[in-house]
Amino acid sequence: MQAVTERDPSLLDSIAEFCRRAGIAESTFGRRAVNDGKFVARLRDGARITPETLGRVNAFLERHGACAPAAPPELRALIRVAGGAAPSAAQRAPGEGAPSRNFRFFDNRQKYLLFVNTCSEKEVVARRVGMELAHIHPRPPAVRVFDAGMGDGTVLTRVMREMHRRFPTMPFYFVGKEISLEDVRLSLDKMPDRFYEHPATVLVVTNMYYTEAPWLAPKSVSAATSLAWHEVALRGTTAHEFGEQIAALEPFLAKNWQARHSAKSGNPVYERPVALVLYREDFRFMLDEAIPRQGKARAGYDLVIASQPYRARVPVEFKAGRVIGPLARALGPGGRLLGIHSCGRDPGLEIVRKIWPEENPFATGRHDVLRAVRAELGKESRHYNFNAYADARAVFRYDMHTLPTEIAESIGTSTLFAAWNAAVYVAQIDDERLAQVVGERRYLDATREVLQSHGGLWFLDESYVVSRKRG
Repeated sequence: MQAVTERDPSLLDSIAEFCRRAGIAESTFGRRAVNDGKFVARLRDGARITPETLGRVNAFLERHGACAPAAPPELRALIRVAGGAAPSAAQRAPGEGAPSRNFRFFDNRQKYLLFVNTCSEKEVVARRVGMELAHIHPRPPAVRVFDAGMGDGTVLTRVMREMHRRFPTMPFYFVGKEISLEDVRLSLDKMPDRFYEHPATVLVVTNMYYTEAPWLAPKSVSAATSLAWHEVALRGTTAHEFGEQIAALEPFLAKNWQARHSAKSGNPVYERPVALVLYREDFRFMLDEAIPRQGKARAGYDLVIASQPYRARVPVEFKAGRVIGPLARALGPGGRLLGIHSCGRDPGLEIVRKIWPEENPFATGRHDVLRAVRAELGKESRHYNFNAYADARAVFRYDMHTLPTEIAESIGTSTLFAAWNAAVYVAQIDDERLAQVVGERRYLDATREVLQSHGGLWFLDESYVVSRKRG
């Protein structure tokens, strides 16, 4: 007897059932869930959605007592196999979803690279981090810093320079978390000069979760047994020699720094946890107590950098419970966690609202995050201080780079594209809605109008500090 194959649950089916029970039109559902009245109609026409959009739909349904499939057929595959075509469904292993090796942020990564190369956020964030260095209280054997999202390494390398200026003779211990293979490559490429200027440095790069990375210890037994722990003692005394040895790590990175999408959340997760430990061989003796050992690494950080560690639109409970809470627990006595996220109220959001008037991506501010973190820590919160500060200290501005004469009556198309990209990247507008407007000139006209009105483009970030009491 031939077995009956069940069809994967469809997001459309879930939406249709919800609309029937709630007595609302599908266009109303689209406007309320994702601010798009034509959302459901496009799904019926075969459109695919990103994990971010699926998360917004799921959150809306859950708020109203309904649910949606975790990985519906409408979900767009964002992770692909490098070096060849994606395997067909028949070629995949049982239970395997979208191809998952050699993770790359395809569309969003292009926006990210354009953003970081046209805006000054990284530089300004590094200066804000530098302010916290005056308030830390390092203890032997090293000044301990955790970067909760290295990105391309720009912020971390600038912080390392400032730390060398302030603490030129102290050993440094850095742990950087990053899941993107390309960003790990870019970050490591900046490190040879750091090892040359400050030789008493230990650098660990890992792809583990926020609840694991500070301690370099996977929580599940299966992940712990598959941990790739690789220690490299750099030989020589010149930045060139260090650079050659770091470049030789490419095969190790390509083999082990792989990721896939979580079927539950759509977020990237590692295939196997990795910890790459780097230090200079000629300083091994001095750094012996600072070099972490597998299974014996500790947290106790003097400074945690949490710059844009979560998406603006995720619930504040997620930000506190899955990101900031675990990082606060990784602080040592007197340690400080600096959190930074976008807050709107700037020309960038003005551009976005000229196209989507009701858009509000920054619904939770620093005060909301700190309240949620305090609740997450529970009784432990008495050991911490929570500092939102006044706007004069907490809020800071960064700009899009333009030539002095570039913002005039006639603005070049490349400048308009860069400004539009920065605005929608910061506001985290999903690809479906972008696809609806880029075929017209309206978005360029809106961008031009805002740039001319303000004489340029700038954005606002806000910061907050969670510090652990010394007593």
